[in-house]
Amino acid sequence: MTADNSLGRLDDDDYPAYTMGRAAEMIGATPGFLRAIGEARLITPLRSEGGHRRYSRYQLRIAARARELVDQGTPIEAACRIVILEDQLEEAQRINAEYRRAAESSDPTTTA
Repeated sequence: MTADNSLGRLDDDDYPAYTMGRAAEMIGATPGFLRAIGEARLITPLRSEGGHRRYSRYQLRIAARARELVDQGTPIEAACRIVILEDQLEEAQRINAEYRRAAESSDPTTTA
C-alpha cells in the first residue's frame, strides 16, 4: 500500500484508526464503558493483528451518543437500544428522501 492510499483512509468514517485508550479519551469515557457497549452489541470494534480493539470515527459518534444518554441516567442497555433505534430511523429517513428525489425527478408533472 502506498502512502497516498493510506492517507485516503483518514477521511474514511469506517476505518478503525483509534485504540481503545484513545477512543475512550476522545469521547470522555473509560475503556470499561467501551467494553460494556461492545458487550451490549452497540458497536463491534475491529481487532488489530495483536488482538487490540480499534474504533472508527463512526463508532466513536455512536459511543458518544450512548455516553450522553448514560450520563443523563439511562441504563446502559437502554441507552444502547435507543442509539440503535435512532441510527435505524436516520437511515430510513435517508432512504425515504432518496426515493422521494428519484420519484420527483422521474415525474413529468413536477416543475423544476
